Amino acid sequence: MRLIFCLILLVSLNSFGQWKDFTISVKGDTINRVDMKGLKQGPWAVSVPDLRGERGYDEEVYFENDQKEGTWKRYSLQGIKIAEENYQWGKLSGRCRYYTYNGGLLREESWRAMDPARKYDTVPIYDIKDPSKLVDMIAIKNEGVSMKHGTWNYYDPVEGVIVQTEKYRLNKLITDDGEVIDDELKPIGFGNKMPASDSATKKALSNFQPIKEYEKKNSGKKKIKVRDGRTGN
Repeated sequence: MRLIFCLILLVSLNSFGQWKDFTISVKGDTINRVDMKGLKQGPWAVSVPDLRGERGYDEEVYFENDQKEGTWKRYSLQGIKIAEENYQWGKLSGRCRYYTYNGGLLREESWRAMDPARKYDTVPIYDIKDPSKLVDMIAIKNEGVSMKHGTWNYYDPVEGVIVQTEKYRLNKLITDDGEVIDDELKPIGFGNKMPASDSATKKALSNFQPIKEYEKKNSGKKKIKVRDGRTGN
């Protein structure tokens, strides 16, 4: 019996010896491990207390060579889950969900991480109306960041119903017809009924009341050249 105890103790000491720092959980597991190179490894549990009006939280995350990998979860100090994200290569990848402190679902996001070992990556493109139908394969340059890719849903946290949906393809917002909209030019309050083309957008702007009033007031007047800061001809 004493021999078995000594062997277990020896194995434990050898296991602890590979870590520069670690914590023993209430279950007796080693967590919050830092290897001899100073890199975070394995499961981590982090607790942040309330501070200066900011709510505290608890986190559960897994590291591989100092990068988040797999599912990351955040809880309120009362034990209510307020966020769940998925990571690959230390970047957001797949479905992420965010909740209120009462547990109501706020939104769902969809991300795609790129393999940092590859300069280019090939991304499958599926039909908007039929996600099971592959329509194209696109080769894109790896910029080293996660990209919005897939469906984003926004919820009424009380009723639990979807109030807005957005669809992204490699960081570009797309309409229900599959047309691409530049995300940087996305209007405030964008929804599924946004005009699908530039011509439709111009038509919508032409009906915007302040613009119509300005054009009516200044119709027939000589155009005024405005100084815009440019130099030269």
